[in-house]
Amino acid sequence: MNWKRPLAIIGVIFLLSMYAVAIFAAFSNHPQSKNWLMAAVFSTVLVPVFIYAMELVYRVLKPDSAGIDKQKEHEEK
Repeated sequence: MNWKRPLAIIGVIFLLSMYAVAIFAAFSNHPQSKNWLMAAVFSTVLVPVFIYAMELVYRVLKPDSAGIDKQKEHEEK
């Protein structure tokens, strides 16, 4: 599938930006820095879990297409 690689790159950029926000918030002296840090940590954990859950739901709802893709990959090897 052609959309997996760009989506993965976007996800990596998003997670790295969350880490940058967490580091900035940790060293910042702003009154809202604790809230920024908690939001960054929460998003860092929640976003990958949500994406994994969406993949599981997709596999359950579309078992035929997932099986065909696996079969094609196995035949190419």
